Order: sequence, then structure tokens, then C-alpha cells
Amino acid sequence: MNYFLAVLKKYADFNGRARRSEYWYFVLFFFIFSIALVLFDFLLETYAVFYGLFSLSMIIPSIAVGVRRLHDIGKSGWMYMISFIPFIGAIWLLILFCKPGVEGSNEFGPDPKELAEAE
Repeated sequence: MNYFLAVLKKYADFNGRARRSEYWYFVLFFFIFSIALVLFDFLLETYAVFYGLFSLSMIIPSIAVGVRRLHDIGKSGWMYMISFIPFIGAIWLLILFCKPGVEGSNEFGPDPKELAEAE
């Protein structure tokens, strides 16, 4: 839950780096909240109003954490645009998001793993 909140605190921050754990915990909690809201909408017969609002509010943080994740593996945030290629783009991004980050500093900032261990 802390990683989800950390991503929300960096709502539109496209600079820096994001660890794999930060990215994947954000995805996990996004998925859990989405399922809960779909069920809630179904029970209240609200035609996906709550799920829709939640999804819209998460577009910018989702892209921002994805860009920071790409920065962590040494790729430009513009690589996120590959997701617009049907099927192949999503699979390629999945592979990139699973790769370990570059150890030490890179052009996008210090290693977030080293920063977390220092605290």
C-alpha cells in the first residue's frame, strides 16, 4: 500500500526512477481497487460510474510511474509510446517493466534501490 501511495504523491512526476517493486505494487493495488469498484458498481447498478472515475483519475499516475520505470532500466520515457502498437507494444512493455533496473546512477537520476537502503 505504501508504494501505491508513493506513486500518488508523485502524481505527475515524470522525472527520476521507479523500482520494480514500486511499479508492480502500484499495478497490484490498482487491479484490486478496480475489481472492488466494478463489484461495487454492479451491486449499486451505477453503470461503472465509480470504476470509471477511478480509472480516469489513475491515467496520469499510471503513465508517470511507467515512465519512471523505463528510466530505471535506462530507457527514455518516450519508449512508453510503444504501447500504441497493438499486442506487440503491450508485450514489449511488459518485458521492459520486468527487467531489473540499472545499478548505480544513470542519466535519469540516482538508483532508487540505493536510496531506499540508505534510509
